[in-house]
Amino acid sequence: MKRKAGWLLGFGLLIPVGLLHPQFKYPFQNPDLPLETRVGDLVSRLTLEEKVFQMMHNAPPIERLGIPEYNWWSEALHGVARSGEKVTVFPQAIGLAATFSPEDIEIMGDIIATEGRAIFNQDRQSGKNAGRYRGLTYWTPNINIFRDPRWGRGQETYGEDPYLTGQLGAAFVRGLQGTDPVYLKASACAKHFAVHSGPEAIRHQFDVRVSLHDLWDTYLPAFRDLVVDARVSGVMCAYNRFFGQPCCGNDRLLIEILRLHWNFSGYLTSDCWAINDFIDFHKTHADPLVAASDALIHGTDLECGGIYKGDWNQYKPGLYIVLIEAVRSGRISEKQINRSLKRLFTVRFRLGLFDPIERQRYAAIPVDVLESSAHQSHALKMARQSIVLLKNRNSLLPLAPAKIKRLAIIGPNADDQATPLGNYNGIPSRVITPLQGISAEASTRNLEIIYAKGCGHVAADPAEPVSRYIDRIRKADVIVFVGGISPTLEGEEGDTGTEAIEGFSKGDRTTIALPRIQTQVMKELKTTGRPLVFINMSGSAMAMEWEAKNADAIIQAWYGGQAIGEALADILFGNVNPSGKLPVTFYRSDADLPPFDEYSMANRTYRYFKGIPRFPFGFGLSYTTFRYSRLEMPSERETGADLNVRVRITNTGNREGEEVIQLYVSHLTEVSTAPLRSLQGFRRIGLKAGEYRAVEFLLSPKDLARVDEFGNRVQYPGPVSISIGGGKPGHAQTMSAIVYLTGDRFFVD
Repeated sequence: MKRKAGWLLGFGLLIPVGLLHPQFKYPFQNPDLPLETRVGDLVSRLTLEEKVFQMMHNAPPIERLGIPEYNWWSEALHGVARSGEKVTVFPQAIGLAATFSPEDIEIMGDIIATEGRAIFNQDRQSGKNAGRYRGLTYWTPNINIFRDPRWGRGQETYGEDPYLTGQLGAAFVRGLQGTDPVYLKASACAKHFAVHSGPEAIRHQFDVRVSLHDLWDTYLPAFRDLVVDARVSGVMCAYNRFFGQPCCGNDRLLIEILRLHWNFSGYLTSDCWAINDFIDFHKTHADPLVAASDALIHGTDLECGGIYKGDWNQYKPGLYIVLIEAVRSGRISEKQINRSLKRLFTVRFRLGLFDPIERQRYAAIPVDVLESSAHQSHALKMARQSIVLLKNRNSLLPLAPAKIKRLAIIGPNADDQATPLGNYNGIPSRVITPLQGISAEASTRNLEIIYAKGCGHVAADPAEPVSRYIDRIRKADVIVFVGGISPTLEGEEGDTGTEAIEGFSKGDRTTIALPRIQTQVMKELKTTGRPLVFINMSGSAMAMEWEAKNADAIIQAWYGGQAIGEALADILFGNVNPSGKLPVTFYRSDADLPPFDEYSMANRTYRYFKGIPRFPFGFGLSYTTFRYSRLEMPSERETGADLNVRVRITNTGNREGEEVIQLYVSHLTEVSTAPLRSLQGFRRIGLKAGEYRAVEFLLSPKDLARVDEFGNRVQYPGPVSISIGGGKPGHAQTMSAIVYLTGDRFFVD
């Protein structure tokens, strides 16, 4: 028997009787009601002024409804960042990309969410409200394409390849947001949408104009993967303009692509103070009223702007405060305000911010999970996987303790506590520097360590010149130089200082060469006649012209997080077999690079670069060897069907190791816009000495298609090369087959 719904008049609203509950004063407080009903009820109770203030990242409390204050701005790029607590810090994002391991990145995302929840829960239990960097809405990951190695923020990305970026970014989102059908463990945010990758000095004002092909072939695929497949709950629009319109007020990006084409229903936030740029730098909008209204009309729901220092009476709201006037003057409607507000409160409800704690699985996570042994172990595992062995002349590595008694450790990053943490980082209780990690391992092997800083990152060190120690260094059996650059030199605009430094400018690099002082010191070390191991720590590619020719071994260690010292020791002494692969191309010199501010992909990244790189994308050596054989696929299949590709990989060396199997697609019909090659599959596996395994990939029609000049993905007739191996096509261990696509079928040669 159906029961007719009754209605009561209360609080100035008509409320269905079924929504009332004696435990809750308002329907929005009732967790048993549908989410949409709860959000709609809450929004309906707010005044216009209250609504607008909730659209700023410093959202003040609404005491009459029991709504606590909330600060949306939190960071968690490779660990909970800037929270003030001691947390687990993983390798910088570019180092995570070198692992080629979505599975481990998803686990890391879950760990970060766990630690973030613990911090939030601690505040909640003590009666504190979530301030900046202590909330659950993390403005991460950064999935912009690292198109140019000079970009200082490239270290925050997953590298230069759209497929790799999309796979790793989606894994991070899944781990961070969790698997609960009702609640988000934390909220992820894909940034910066879109076509944004420097230069930092002009990021607030430059106008990007790229072909439709480059837009859909390079700059958008990762965002599509996170929005459509991983269901990321937030997106951040970028500072720059795109075809004349600021990204936070852009027709094509925000309306056509994000909301209509991808059906994104989450919240959209501006980058911080980006709406001010409409007026101050882009000069596209006459005043705050026009700028804020335009951003809202285009779907920017939240403004990062305004200043709050703990006293709401002194709160300086952001530009969005003018939306009150915009509604009253008729420039925008309150319905448009409500649309954005519902998106914002939907995320807050999904985080459980208005529900009883006892109903939430994540609300019970205690603070003692911070830096747990399991979390630290995973940080060590990922640091090991991120390390890339680039050169190993005469198998110098791993070091054989039976043949060496003294080890010299030199260089500006050998004992630097800050460099391993990168940027947008948290602070752990302990950072194991390379010197500390190598020294600890050496002590177990009765090896003597000789240490000298030798030089700074960009200048000589008068207090500790390498010449002072050269006689002692001559007594060493092997010299390890730990150099590179640091996040104090490359990073975000404003984070790296303002003084002019050779090779660097406002966060970006003006050259990909190693600072000259470091090469000079290594040349002096080389005169000793001792084998030289160069460990480079950086967030981007280095040219390594002298080092590639003269160092006996080269290791790329990135900014490897809290455990990088122990991980490097494990690699140097052979406790762990190196398995990292480059997520970016290491070019030979600055001459290989197009102009930094040119966004065309012509001759950029491994997909379009026609020159010979120093070290190619996907490259990385091992202490063992692998052989690929038995490349198999169906001889004929319908064009619209998936293609199964199988290969056997055998560990032909004498020790256990991990290999990253990479599958590339190359369209052999000459088309000016087509990439030379594109990664379309990868798998990390471990094999014992002598062990073999068959690995299968499933290529969809989308994987075999290419983007045309209008941005459409089309499967064109003609020959397509499919290559599988331990690197991109041309790698010594690569197998290839030709697939011929016709109108309705494809055939394998």
